[in-house]
Amino acid sequence: MTTEQLQPMPSDWQRALAVVAHPDDLEYGCAGAVAGWTDAGREVTYLLATRGEAGIDSLEPDKSGPLREQEQRASAAVVGVSAVEFLDHKDGVIEYGTALRRDIAAAIRKHRPELVITLNHRDTWGGLGGAWNTPDHQAVGRAALDAAGDAGNRWIFPELTAQGLAPWDGVRWVAVAGTATPTHAVDATAGLERSVRSLLEHRTYIEALTDEDPEAYCRTFLTGNAQQAAERFGGKPAVAFELFNR
Repeated sequence: MTTEQLQPMPSDWQRALAVVAHPDDLEYGCAGAVAGWTDAGREVTYLLATRGEAGIDSLEPDKSGPLREQEQRASAAVVGVSAVEFLDHKDGVIEYGTALRRDIAAAIRKHRPELVITLNHRDTWGGLGGAWNTPDHQAVGRAALDAAGDAGNRWIFPELTAQGLAPWDGVRWVAVAGTATPTHAVDATAGLERSVRSLLEHRTYIEALTDEDPEAYCRTFLTGNAQQAAERFGGKPAVAFELFNR
C-alpha cells in the first residue's frame, strides 16, 4: 500500500461540472469537498446521466425515477448546489459511445467549467482484487474524461456549434472520485457533517439498500473514507481524487 502523501487539489478555479451516472453517486463520492467549494463561492453544477430509476428493486422505474430525482435535488441543496441536470440515459444500460460523449460535451460547452469531476471509471473498486464496478460508472466516467477534450474541438460534434454551444477548451483538470489511485485531496473538515446529511437525503434508496440505521450507515461510510484519506493528508479528514491535467 502506498504511503505517498496526497497533494492539495488546485484552488485557482471558479466553475466545476460534476458528471456521474446516478443519484447518490456524488454523495457517496465527494459531497464533503463540494460543500467546501460552494462555501468558498465557487459554482458547482451536477449532471446525472440517469434518474436512477432502476436502483430500487421494490419500486417500479416510473415511480422510482421521479422520487430519486427529488431526493437528488434535496441532497445537492444541502451542500450548496442548486443546478442539477439530468440527461435521461437509461439506468443500468448506459452505453459508452459518441451519444454519451456528445451529451456531456454539450453540458461542458454550456457551463464552461475549469474543473470536471466524475466517479471511478475503472473495472473495479479498490484496485486489483476489489469489487467489480458497474458498467454505468465505467461508461460515464470514461465519457466524462473524453468529453473534456471533445468540448474544445469545434470539429468534433459540430452540430453543437450550430445549436449555439461554442467550443470550450477551458477544462484544466478532470478529478476522479472513488479511485484506488488518488493523487490529490480536499480538506473535508468543514463539509463532512453536511456530506452525511446530503447522503441521508437519499433515504428511500438507502433504506432499500441496507437494514442498518440510515444515519449510522451514512456516517460510518463517509467518516471511514475521510479518515482513510487523512492518513495521507496530514491527518485531516479529506476527500481524495485522482487528478488528470488537461
